[in-house]
Amino acid sequence: MTPPKTLQDAIRHFADEQICIDTVAALRWPDGPSCPACEKKDHYYLKTQKRWKCKECGRQFSVKLGTIFEDSPLSLDKWLCALWMLVNCKNGVSSYELHRALGVTQKSGWFMLHRLRFALQSGSIEKLGGDGNEVEVDESYVGGKVKNMHKSRKLRMVQARNNTPDWKATQNARYYGKTAVMGILDREQRRVRATVVPNVKRETLQREILSNIHHGTKLYTDQAVAYDKGVLADKYAHEMVNHLEGYVKGRVHTNGLENFWSLLKRGLNGTYVAVEPFHLFRYVDEQVFRYNNRGTKKVKVSDAQRFELALSQVAGKRLTFAEVTGKVGETAF
Repeated sequence: MTPPKTLQDAIRHFADEQICIDTVAALRWPDGPSCPACEKKDHYYLKTQKRWKCKECGRQFSVKLGTIFEDSPLSLDKWLCALWMLVNCKNGVSSYELHRALGVTQKSGWFMLHRLRFALQSGSIEKLGGDGNEVEVDESYVGGKVKNMHKSRKLRMVQARNNTPDWKATQNARYYGKTAVMGILDREQRRVRATVVPNVKRETLQREILSNIHHGTKLYTDQAVAYDKGVLADKYAHEMVNHLEGYVKGRVHTNGLENFWSLLKRGLNGTYVAVEPFHLFRYVDEQVFRYNNRGTKKVKVSDAQRFELALSQVAGKRLTFAEVTGKVGETAF
């Protein structure tokens, strides 16, 4: 059967549960299903129960076992359509939209999206840049505008700030109460890496740079105090642009990351509206995946290819509702 090309095609294609199982199994086990318990391939398929039984250890296993779909009562056709929408909608998809489109509750849609975002995490530890490559580094702040806050919330924020003696050393007053996100863009690979950071101190940002960028790379930043001293000048060909004078100085600029920040905040402000700092890193991972697999003029990436890549990453990842809500170890009642 021809792979789906559009959302309408995907809904029709994955209406059959067996096709959903075969699709996930083919991407999870390219060489054929293997038992998650003993890793043997000697098994037979139970057609009525839509699962396999291992001849070696006698255990039964489904395609959901050991994936983000594990223990979910929702059928795979809903999961796969939700994944298609998440990776192909440029500004993301809200839990209320899943609630209306798939016929699940808003709470279920919210939990589904967090599990899918967990699957989108690349987990790559390979460093960016290299000799002669150009890399941009910048940070941004995410959070609500003070002018839109209720009077009581403004008061709580002021009180919290006054009770934090060293708040000036960690954040600018204009950004107090916001969450800092640091981004790294490799111009050669056209890939971005972003992470939530606890503060914008020099040691914090430079530690991220040293951990994620090869020595000898052409490093471009703005003139924030976090970049003007330390080991950057010794390890990298570091140049800075002064945003008070201009935003571009030849090849030296951070406009590529500014583009990424605009896409991230467009989704957060327009689609998700309110995001707790506790969950922000998952929304950042979601936007990073779409940005890195958006395709270019030279390399075309279709919606189906982006979907297959995301679906190939669902195995070996497990996220419970207690972990999402920060209630690990607490009783369920």
